[in-house]
Amino acid sequence: MRIALALCLVLLGTAASQAQPMLFPALSGKKDAQTLVVYSSLDEPLATPMIEGFQRANPDVAVSYEDMLTGEIYDRIVAETDSGKRTADFAFSSAMDLQVKLSNDGYAQRSDLPGSALWPAWANWRNTAYALTFEPAVFVYHRPSFVNEKPPASRAEFVDYLQRHAKDIHGRIATYDIERSGVGFLFMSRDQEQFGDIWNVIKAMGAAGVKVYSTSSAILERISDGRFVLGYNILGSYAADWAARHPDVGIMLPSDYTVVMSRIGLVPQAAANPELGRRYLQFFMSKEGQTIMARQLQIPAVSPEVAGENTANTMQAIHGAQLRPVPVSPGLMVYLDQVKRARIIERWNEALRSQ
Repeated sequence: MRIALALCLVLLGTAASQAQPMLFPALSGKKDAQTLVVYSSLDEPLATPMIEGFQRANPDVAVSYEDMLTGEIYDRIVAETDSGKRTADFAFSSAMDLQVKLSNDGYAQRSDLPGSALWPAWANWRNTAYALTFEPAVFVYHRPSFVNEKPPASRAEFVDYLQRHAKDIHGRIATYDIERSGVGFLFMSRDQEQFGDIWNVIKAMGAAGVKVYSTSSAILERISDGRFVLGYNILGSYAADWAARHPDVGIMLPSDYTVVMSRIGLVPQAAANPELGRRYLQFFMSKEGQTIMARQLQIPAVSPEVAGENTANTMQAIHGAQLRPVPVSPGLMVYLDQVKRARIIERWNEALRSQ
């Protein structure tokens, strides 16, 4: 229950706890134990099973866990490094673009690990930035509203449904606010690259009175109680958790293509204890760590060594080329250019208003 509740509170790039660092003492009780410092955008209750697993394997290591906004993680690592200070030993963030920028700009160090050679090529940038999760963007729907017909399975079907049910569903669809949601902007930028007709989809949502939110939970709550009938491009890991606890929430992976994002882990160049950071990263990548990720955190695992439903292996076996993982590469930094970002947001707002 703690895990499920925590999932509702985690906001990708839009909110995070402002609490002081959470200290996990070394299990050995050693008072002068080395301390691993982690900066992360993952809510502390969600991170706890991974930390506990790491400490079982490393009983002489204490962990200081700092839960913060994705932008804060980037800014703090840059500021501490540039001022000659030590920074976190490990950084874990859902802001794929900012994590890759840290790596590209020399703020992350190379981590050659036992699992590096096995890691998928798309999920590893020069052994400095590793994608550690596999999270699709999905359609979510209110099951009771689709008793008499199937929910849309593609973007073309999504638009067709909106047009056929214009009066009944006006104001009852939702998606992320791309100006306030980092993951929403990431999904929109990938849509623009993958689908030539995407702006007609956005116009159709505008005509249907789409509501936009900065968090997944705000959308999923309204889908679950029937206020909304459809949600577009919702992060699948959150949707799966809500569906497990709310049977009226349905999930559809878009059949034309499904964008997949990842949370990225790296060891900062100015880490105080880089070997501890690498040890934690290796645990994240290990079969044990990825199993904890998939089964306890309910976030799909990347590792090819992990079997089961909640893994990249199984999802790719079922859906194949339909899945389009966002590669960990400098290409992610394109939309950090403020001019390009502003153009997408302006076109987005125009498309929503045009109807």
